[in-house]
Amino acid sequence: MLQSRALVIALILLSTTLPEVQSKSIFEKDRRELLAIPETIASYFHEAVNKVSPKVSQFLLDTVQSPTVIAARQRIAKEATKVSIMFEQLIEKIKTMWYTKVLGY
Repeated sequence: MLQSRALVIALILLSTTLPEVQSKSIFEKDRRELLAIPETIASYFHEAVNKVSPKVSQFLLDTVQSPTVIAARQRIAKEATKVSIMFEQLIEKIKTMWYTKVLGY
């Protein structure tokens, strides 16, 4: 029974398509856009599970809203922001090096 529910959930997730995102280079994406991707995926997952079993959906919602999970999400968001800033700085250094060393500007 549990395996068949898991199969149904997997099939729904596979059939659910994410909306197309504007075609942008990863270098041009805003940091907030990149951090919103996990939230969007979680929202689609919740909707798909809710279609199959509202009780399981409510359990997942209660779990996500627990203090432990909220603290972990905040920590991950904080660290992701740090990594994103470091990545932006790295890209700027690469651009500068490309323009000065390779192109000779």
